[in-house]
Amino acid sequence: MIRLLAVASISIGLVAQSAPADGSIEDFIESEMSASGVPGLSYAVVSDGEIKSVGAYGVLRLGGDEEITPNTPFLAGSITKSFTALAIMQLIERGEIDLDMQLSRYLEVFGNQPSGVITIRQLLSHTSGFSTLQGNSSDSSVASSDDELERTVDLLTGVAPAYGPDERWEYSNTNYQILGRVIEVVSGEEYQAYIQSNILDRLGMNDSFVADGETHDSMATGHRPWFGGRRPLAGNLTDRGTAPQGGVISSAHDLAIYMQMMMNGEDDVLSAAGKTQMMSAASETSPFYGFGWFLDSADESVSHGGSTPGVETLAVMIPAERSGAVVLVNRGSGMGFGETTELRNGIVARALALNYEGEGSRWFQKAVFLSLAFLPFIYLLSMVWAWHRRADIRAKHGAFGLFSLWFPLLTTLAAAVVILWLVPNTLGAPLSVVGRFQPDLGLALTATAVFGVLWAVFRLVVAYSGEGSSGSSASISQPDRNG
Repeated sequence: MIRLLAVASISIGLVAQSAPADGSIEDFIESEMSASGVPGLSYAVVSDGEIKSVGAYGVLRLGGDEEITPNTPFLAGSITKSFTALAIMQLIERGEIDLDMQLSRYLEVFGNQPSGVITIRQLLSHTSGFSTLQGNSSDSSVASSDDELERTVDLLTGVAPAYGPDERWEYSNTNYQILGRVIEVVSGEEYQAYIQSNILDRLGMNDSFVADGETHDSMATGHRPWFGGRRPLAGNLTDRGTAPQGGVISSAHDLAIYMQMMMNGEDDVLSAAGKTQMMSAASETSPFYGFGWFLDSADESVSHGGSTPGVETLAVMIPAERSGAVVLVNRGSGMGFGETTELRNGIVARALALNYEGEGSRWFQKAVFLSLAFLPFIYLLSMVWAWHRRADIRAKHGAFGLFSLWFPLLTTLAAAVVILWLVPNTLGAPLSVVGRFQPDLGLALTATAVFGVLWAVFRLVVAYSGEGSSGSSASISQPDRNG
């Protein structure tokens, strides 16, 4: 299973290790919660088809005294994709959608576009050709309104998939954003209303709802990393445009009810066969992802994680045992500092008796983050040093002198390109997205790139200005020998 860099958290695998995690869930939370810097968390465990335990710790928001409960709603993040997939499967079983029909059959705006030939199956299984980067680079020009999803998806008609359909598997939020619009067009209901009436209400998920563009004080407030600490988001504003890929808001207890349904082997909100299909490999191109769920053959589990600014979640099921666990925390992970991975994985491992030995040392990630955080100050000190040694800098002449003056500019410009563009885009998350999830890292990256170039430019300004500079004329007028 895969975990993308704090931006599009997909799933957090519990890889088989030498021995199952030991100790009680409660003891583990007590020891790990403070280390991860999580203000609050909630969890629930399903065993043999029944909700066996629920728990909650901490507060909704730092500085407040309202405590988290098992019924506190959290933004579930990408666990939402399973709800969107479930809705599509309902419409398939009603005969209103064909799993292998092309997208243009349901959304006419894609009729003359390369993406129009993508099938519903390919969207559900992330084999459409849309990339992770495309899914994390949504157009922010669409103003919030009741038709926000429609207008956002209409803009996607101008986005050509990065790959051909079924050419490769690549996780992309774009797939589920489009599927959300398909639900609206086929059902005649807005996405929020469909999910509420056909899934949440029918299952009795009474503390759950879908992002509607409004602020909800009952939600757990997200907290983002800030140089080893954490800062709460200004408010609990929800986003309609991203609802199909990450906008279900639910409690640990409600998500336990949801997992019960997925594992009960009964025909209810979806047929038993439909549920099995969702939790099976979608195609040869997608052997470890079904419809809205990751698959892990090592422990026969299905799972999905979620990561939104300030909130991280994890749901894992073992359908053959009708057991599952969900963990919700109101803090986003930092880079090496304040990561919530071990906390979430550890709870799930103890709940389901899975093998897990922890994440190990994060010293490398911490070292990289600290380097990025301190480099801007080092560049500032270097500028002070350059001014103090300006006479030496201005005295540089010849090929070696020119090289020592100009080479730092070339290297810092190259580093800026790598830091601000190449690395974020390679990881599938533009710098603006990194900044939304990890504002401290985004600031450190930007400051390191900018101050590096400023230092190099400052040295050149010092060198080519002032008396005796290397840029001034090297020749000095000689006296007139003729008198």
